[in-house]
Amino acid sequence: MLKKLLALMLLLPGLAQADAVQQLKTFFQSTTTMRAQFRQTVLDSQGRKVQEVTGAMQLSRPGKFRWDYNKPYVQLIVGDGQKVWLYDPELSQVTVRPLDKALGSSPAALLAGGTEIEKTFSLREDGVQGPLDWVEAKPKDQDGGFERVLLGFKDGLLREMELHDNFGQTTVIEFSKLERNPHLDAQAFRFTPPQGADVVGD
Repeated sequence: MLKKLLALMLLLPGLAQADAVQQLKTFFQSTTTMRAQFRQTVLDSQGRKVQEVTGAMQLSRPGKFRWDYNKPYVQLIVGDGQKVWLYDPELSQVTVRPLDKALGSSPAALLAGGTEIEKTFSLREDGVQGPLDWVEAKPKDQDGGFERVLLGFKDGLLREMELHDNFGQTTVIEFSKLERNPHLDAQAFRFTPPQGADVVGD
């Protein structure tokens, strides 16, 4: 916290807020597709690491996304614009939900939703830490399971997300090899349950 305050004091009044929030708005307004590698770490309420996974993600806004988890376990999440599919090969199980119910004011809505994010999230500057400018997004609907989401930007690109849930857990997602507006195969956002898989949900 002290580092954030010192960094803010070195900036002209209001400059950090304008820069960070504007980076977020510009990113979402100018990004229609996105592709990146990611590392996802889950910390408990005491800050202890309870899980770490890596994978690749693709995004085609609005409403289409794909998250491939590959280490230490394989899992797939696909949003096809109407439904969200979660496939667990080990369990041979598919969970499906309508897109609007799965997104709502969740962190996924920040990435996959429309450009008018201030309709569902309240935004405020959260200072500078290291090389990143941070913005806090708090959902206006408190039923999403998350208290707040922090987004870290550098040079106009989203580098990191911190998801703080209602149970005190923090999920940190670090992006690398990020590409903005690449051409993506439409097949990446289509999902057909494998034969024999147990399908649960709507």
